Amino acid sequence: MSGDLAESPALHVANRLRDELALQGITSDVHGGYGVALVSVWVDLVVWVECGADGVWRYIWWTGRINPKTGRWVYTGCPFAGVSSVARLVSERYRELLERHPWSPVIAEVLSEVNFGVGP
Repeated sequence: MSGDLAESPALHVANRLRDELALQGITSDVHGGYGVALVSVWVDLVVWVECGADGVWRYIWWTGRINPKTGRWVYTGCPFAGVSSVARLVSERYRELLERHPWSPVIAEVLSEVNFGVGP
């Protein structure tokens, strides 16, 4: 989708993150529609693109924490302008999650044999 002149602003912003993550060896998928875009990275790590009331595009994702007082998930985010910083932060979260939810042995073996360039 990168380079597609007809892509929505949300998809453009999401694709920028996907491309930055790919530079770090992290494969992700971009999904979009109705002015919203999501970057699916790993188990419990989906980054969505939001345009705030101030007109600034942001990346938002779950930190893995739950607020002890409210029981609600705690999210974090960064503005679109800092896409390389966002990729670094998402990469850190990805590595945390990879320890808890690693590739299954079968998938890891197949990927290492085929060498698609994906995986941990």
